[in-house]
Amino acid sequence: MMEQVHLAGEDEDDIYGGFNDYNATLDVDDLQHDSTFQKAVLRTSHGRRPPPTAARGLGGVPGTAARGGRMGMPSSMGRIGTAAGGGGQDMARPMTAVRGAGYTSAGNRAAGFDPMNQAGPAPPLEPKPEESPEEKIRQLEKKVNELIEESCFANSTGDLSLALEKAKEAGRKERVLVRQREQQSMGDQINLDLTYSVLFNLANQYAANEMFNEALNTYQVIVKNKMFTNAGRLKVNMGNIYFRQRNYPKAIKFYRMALDQVPNSHKEMRTKIMQNVGIVFVKMGQYNDAITSFEHIMQEAPNFKTGFNLILCYFALGDREKMKRGFQKLLTVDLRIDDEDKYLPHGEDKNYNLILEVIKNDALRQIERKRKYDAENCIKTAAKIISPAIEVQFSVGYDWCTEQVKSSQYLDLAHDLEIDKAIMFLKQKDFTQAIETLKSFEKKDTKVASTAATNLSFLYFLENDLEQADKYAELAMSADRYNPAALVNKGNVLYARGDYEKAREFFKEALQNDSSCVEGLYNLGLTNKKISRLEDALDCFYKLHAILRNSPQVMYQIADLHDQLEDTAQATEWFMQLIGVAPTDTSVLARTGEIYDNEGDKSQAFQYYYDSYRYFPSNIPVIEWLGAYYIDSQFCEKAIHYFERAAIVQPAQVKWQLMIASCYRRSGNYQQALETYKKIHKRFPDNIECLRYLMRICSDLGLPEAQEYATKLKKAEKTKELREQRATSGTRRGSGRGRRGEEEREGSGGGRRGKSKGRRPHLDDIGDEPYQARQQEVDASYSDPLGPQMERPKTAAARKQDNDDLFDEDVGDDLLPE
Repeated sequence: MMEQVHLAGEDEDDIYGGFNDYNATLDVDDLQHDSTFQKAVLRTSHGRRPPPTAARGLGGVPGTAARGGRMGMPSSMGRIGTAAGGGGQDMARPMTAVRGAGYTSAGNRAAGFDPMNQAGPAPPLEPKPEESPEEKIRQLEKKVNELIEESCFANSTGDLSLALEKAKEAGRKERVLVRQREQQSMGDQINLDLTYSVLFNLANQYAANEMFNEALNTYQVIVKNKMFTNAGRLKVNMGNIYFRQRNYPKAIKFYRMALDQVPNSHKEMRTKIMQNVGIVFVKMGQYNDAITSFEHIMQEAPNFKTGFNLILCYFALGDREKMKRGFQKLLTVDLRIDDEDKYLPHGEDKNYNLILEVIKNDALRQIERKRKYDAENCIKTAAKIISPAIEVQFSVGYDWCTEQVKSSQYLDLAHDLEIDKAIMFLKQKDFTQAIETLKSFEKKDTKVASTAATNLSFLYFLENDLEQADKYAELAMSADRYNPAALVNKGNVLYARGDYEKAREFFKEALQNDSSCVEGLYNLGLTNKKISRLEDALDCFYKLHAILRNSPQVMYQIADLHDQLEDTAQATEWFMQLIGVAPTDTSVLARTGEIYDNEGDKSQAFQYYYDSYRYFPSNIPVIEWLGAYYIDSQFCEKAIHYFERAAIVQPAQVKWQLMIASCYRRSGNYQQALETYKKIHKRFPDNIECLRYLMRICSDLGLPEAQEYATKLKKAEKTKELREQRATSGTRRGSGRGRRGEEEREGSGGGRRGKSKGRRPHLDDIGDEPYQARQQEVDASYSDPLGPQMERPKTAAARKQDNDDLFDEDVGDDLLPE
């Protein structure tokens, strides 16, 4: 084998030599400028190909134009033969590879591909034949169905007027359809189901739009037509309309007629009709007839709604034993809900846990929750109703209901009944029993213990026992840290103690656990307001306003915060909205008048102050402002009416009487002013201001009583001066020496008023003195149009301080769990 292998010797040529040598003939860089090469290319088929675009054919390589001087398109020219260039021959080279498909080398010069012999222009379109009567009827029937669907959709979205309009249009189209069938002699093909659907939908839309007479007439058309099978059950709908019209005898009549039309095999529908009959009897006050219907339902197909209505009828008749039996029967009703264990996660089975994530809040689960909630609500409400009736004391009745629940399938409700029992004690203001009841839950289940501790904390907070409130708030939080009510109670305790920063933290934590906790959000806003974080407080109340749209407390706080931020326009706007919600709130009306008064708009301020006075004519600041307004307006006679009202509200205040007399004096009625001053002097004989004005008027009128009043004035002034000297000397002696300690103790207790020397003055010492005896002296020559001791209307800052905590008393309200 190795003999056939030839090895190259050194003397032989290298078989791979010369490949790296450069050969000029193989250089392709200059072929574009080589004229000989370009001519050779033009003689080939490649050179005679059409240019890809028209632009290149116009100014490009010579020889690319088609014959006749016209440029051919690539899609229509075909392939040009190779002999078309130099030889002048027009002979095309055959292309046998594509000839079978109909293509030739002639390009667009030959006939085009026409296997169906359809050369020439396209024939004109044939006119569409007219629709046949059957097709027209079919299209009209389709249109009627579409209108019925549109009517139903409009009803579901709440657009009742559009739904009725579509239903009427469907009725018109359906009548046209019936006439066309009759004209075409197709009466036997009338679609009764479509007619029934149109009439039934129209009647429903009439009833939805509360056009009851039209709905009843439409239902009568359906019921009286013998061609509609099972139309008799629509008398239930007619009975419902009569029920809405409060025509109860006719409602019962139609319910019973419908009951006769429904066969016994439809038990569920018969049960619902009988339930309607029982409810109508309850509305009519015929409880025995209602009990008959409800008892029949509880025997055939018991349900919670019927059982609850039966207990109410027994309660109305006052039958204790039957109430107990009815409650026991109610506890035997089956919820028809599968075992709750199917919603518990399995630690090992991942596929089951994935399925659980899908079904734990699906539509079926929501239905089960609603059914369970309705059942629990019926049981707890029934226990609240019958507990005071079945026993002498409601607590004993609650105990009986609790024992019955414990022995039933609804064992979990026993604790809720105990909580309800404590709340009943609260409504009766028996706080001791309520606290004892709630304390029994301290060692129970975590959830129940947290609820009980929350209520206990709230109770102690209402009683101002902050230590106990704090203790049970801590217990509630330790049992359930995520209980927002417990956190709010803790924050309330800190708020009451003045620790606003810590209270703010607890309110914020409550909102983190439950963003819809309105108590926490409201109290957080109040806390921010206390620590002068007005912007944060405003943000809290704006959020709360989005939840509680028409809450007067929230709207007031927003308006008050804008006022404190000196945003008068926003404050006025919010006060106006608040007046729209609470038009009879006198404090809000007065506050709005105050804002306009500060802005200088006296007419608007008067309007709101006057409205406040109309709703509450005993508000002294409002009365004072209105009186001052009329005096400033030079209508003193009108101001007298308001000061007389103030004198009725505060009969012991002499200043209102002095203002009345001053108004008479300002209006020029000196005789009436003199009579008023005499009445004041008779009631308050030591009043210095009254004596001064009496002396002044008598002197002006030339009456002889002037000297008498002057003598009394000097005596009153001297008495006042001696009293002040004794008070001053007593204070000086009491502070300098400690003798007569027993007399000082008696003096501090209010004994021997004005007799003992050397003791401190006490409020009791001046309590029996006339009001004006303690006022400052006024020059007799000075005549004040508002009276000598008139208190001017309060400024905006002073009234803002008075109204700052108008709704702050609500801190901690509504903390009881639902």
